[in-house]
Amino acid sequence: MKAIEHLLEVLIFNSRWLLAPFYLGLVIGIGMLLVKFGQELIHVIPHIFAASESEVVLAVLALVDLSLVANLLLIVIFSGYENFVSKINTEGHEDRPEWMGQVDFAGLKIKVIASIVAISAIELLKGFVNLGVLLKSGGDTPAIWSEADQAIAWKVGIHVVLVISGVLFAYMDSISERTHALKHKGNTEH
Repeated sequence: MKAIEHLLEVLIFNSRWLLAPFYLGLVIGIGMLLVKFGQELIHVIPHIFAASESEVVLAVLALVDLSLVANLLLIVIFSGYENFVSKINTEGHEDRPEWMGQVDFAGLKIKVIASIVAISAIELLKGFVNLGVLLKSGGDTPAIWSEADQAIAWKVGIHVVLVISGVLFAYMDSISERTHALKHKGNTEH
C-alpha cells in the first residue's frame, strides 16, 4: 500500500509539468504582441508628419498598451513557472531581474491586477483622447448620450471596478499577512 501511495504522490508532484506548455504558449503570445507592436509602429511612422498631436498620442498609447501587456505576460511566465513548475536556473546571470524568484502567488496576484489597472487606464486615456478627436471633427453630437459617451462611461466604470478590485486584493493579502504573522508570533511565544 505504501508503494501505491508513493507512486500516486510522485505522479501528482510531476503533474506540475503539464503547466509548462501553458507558459510556452504565453511566450508565443509575447511574440504575437511583438508582431502587432511592429505593425503599429510601421503604420504610424510614414504618417508622423501629417498626423495631428492627438493621433500621435493615440499611436504612442497603443504602443505603451502593447508593452504593458507583454510585461504582464513576462511576469506571469517567470513567476508562474517558478512558483508552480520549477526554479529557473539563472543564478549569477547579470541580466536576471531582481524580483525573479521572490514573487510568490500573493505578489503575483497584486502585480497582475496592478498591470490590468494600468492597461485599463491606458485604454481609458485613449478613449478620452479619441473623444477629443471626435468632438474636434465637428460630428453631430446629440445632447443626450452619444455612442462615444456611452463607451467612455463603460470604460470609466470598468476602470473603477478594476481599481476597487485591486485595492481589495491588496487589503485581503495584508489581512492574510498580518494573520500569518500573529499566528507565527503566537507559536514562538509558547
